[in-house]
Amino acid sequence: MNRTLVLGGARSGKSAHAEGLLGSGAVRYVATARRWPGDDDWDARIAAHRARRPPSWTTIEDTDPVNVLREPGPPLLVDDMATWLTGVLDDATAWEAPSPPPVVGERTAALVAAVAACPSPLVLVSAEVGLGVVPATRAGRLFRDELGALNAALAEACDEVLLLVAGLPLRLK
Repeated sequence: MNRTLVLGGARSGKSAHAEGLLGSGAVRYVATARRWPGDDDWDARIAAHRARRPPSWTTIEDTDPVNVLREPGPPLLVDDMATWLTGVLDDATAWEAPSPPPVVGERTAALVAAVAACPSPLVLVSAEVGLGVVPATRAGRLFRDELGALNAALAEACDEVLLLVAGLPLRLK
C-alpha cells in the first residue's frame, strides 16, 4: 500500500501538490480544520480548497480522521496534520499545561497506527515547522515540538516523504 507524507512550510504548495498526486478519480478528502463561527477569512480559505477539488472527490470534514483511515475504499487525502494537532492540543487544554497531557500522545499514537494500517492509498499533508526560529512562547514551542514528533512518526509509517519548498517537491524518502 502506498502512503505518502507531503511536508512544507506556509504557502509552499504542499496541499496543491498532494492533490495532484491523486488525479481526478474518486478520492476521499479528509479536511481536519475546524470551522470558527465568524471567521470569514478561514471560511474563504476552506472554500478555496474545496473549489479546486475535482467533482469526483468526496469531502469529509472530520477533526479525528482515525476511523476514516481504517475504512477501505478509494484513495484518501488527509489535509492537514497541523490543524488536526491544533485541535488535539485545544481539546486537551495543553497550551498552558506544564507538559502535554497524556491524551495528546495517545491520540497521536492512534493516528500513526491508523496510518500504518490504512488499507487504501493515502496522502497526508503536514506543515514543516522545524526550519525556523525557536518560538518565543511556550505554546509555540509546544506546537513545534509536538508537530515535529508527529511528522517524524508519520514519516516512519509512510513509504514516501516529500518536502515542498517554493512549490518544488524534494523527495526525502
